[in-house]
Amino acid sequence: MLGVLVLPLAASAQDEDETTTFPLKNFYAKIRKRPRSLLHNFRFGFSTGYGNTFYSHKLDGFGIYQEKSLQPSIFIAKSPTTDRYFNWVNQSTQKIAPVAPGSFLVSSDSAKLGFKGNAMNIPLKLTVHYEWGGRYRVGGGYSYELMSIGSLHPISYTNKISNFQPPSATGWMSKYFGMIGVSFYRMGDYVFTGDAQIGGYNPGSNFSPLIQKGVYVNLGVTVERELSEYLRLFVRPSYEIKSYSITLPEVGKTITHNINAFYLNIGISYSIPELPKCTISGCQIQMNHAHGDREFRSRVHPIYKKQNPQYGENHPNLIKYKGKNKKKLSPY
Repeated sequence: MLGVLVLPLAASAQDEDETTTFPLKNFYAKIRKRPRSLLHNFRFGFSTGYGNTFYSHKLDGFGIYQEKSLQPSIFIAKSPTTDRYFNWVNQSTQKIAPVAPGSFLVSSDSAKLGFKGNAMNIPLKLTVHYEWGGRYRVGGGYSYELMSIGSLHPISYTNKISNFQPPSATGWMSKYFGMIGVSFYRMGDYVFTGDAQIGGYNPGSNFSPLIQKGVYVNLGVTVERELSEYLRLFVRPSYEIKSYSITLPEVGKTITHNINAFYLNIGISYSIPELPKCTISGCQIQMNHAHGDREFRSRVHPIYKKQNPQYGENHPNLIKYKGKNKKKLSPY
């Protein structure tokens, strides 16, 4: 009899347990998809810095005329020296002037003629690129930079030919370019990336519209310091290759100017956070978390401080290990 009574009791307890047990999914809302996850791989950058342009050109087929206390001018080597150019760098300025007694004349038929010097550049650059695979990036940008041409000195007869300072030497150069890059080394929070920028440029309103220009190539290494998952500081040394030609329409001849340059850019880059900031004002959770069916990033996650979004690390070192306590063997 006793064995017969036990079986119904056990079955009754099992039925009661099934009716009081609920699946855990009934207590949790289904998290909605992240709407901004694709934008997280885009990075926006701004930089400024300093550049030095190496100006150089040759005057093959021309001659140089030097009169005392005046800037040098050039003339067509086999033409009358009364018809000369007083600017052949950023404008085409021709004048008819007599040859003064005691002046110095030299032709490229008997000497290597030309001028070289430097120009100062202060760039303001905006970029945007897409990163994937933890290594690769592709994008583009725009640069607006102040360029001031310095005094150009002759490459021959330096004791007889004076320096040449182009009129309207200062202007604003604009550039537009595409870029590609590959990160090749990481050391802690530092990332090293080799990249190339290829595009076109306009040297500015202080240059003649008669100039002919092509594409330029800028090769550099970007060294980035990761302040957080959103913000980076970077420095980028680079070398740029470009040139232009200016036409002297009266004689149908052109002079090619090489204006290769070295740049050192310093700037910041920012990526759009993958999640929106938590909307609850009193929330102190440091890691990524959910409220209802929405996922958020922390309100107390500083944009300038490196974090692990899975557990947060606003205060990685306890107070008892800081300040005067950090040298104690036992901080208690």
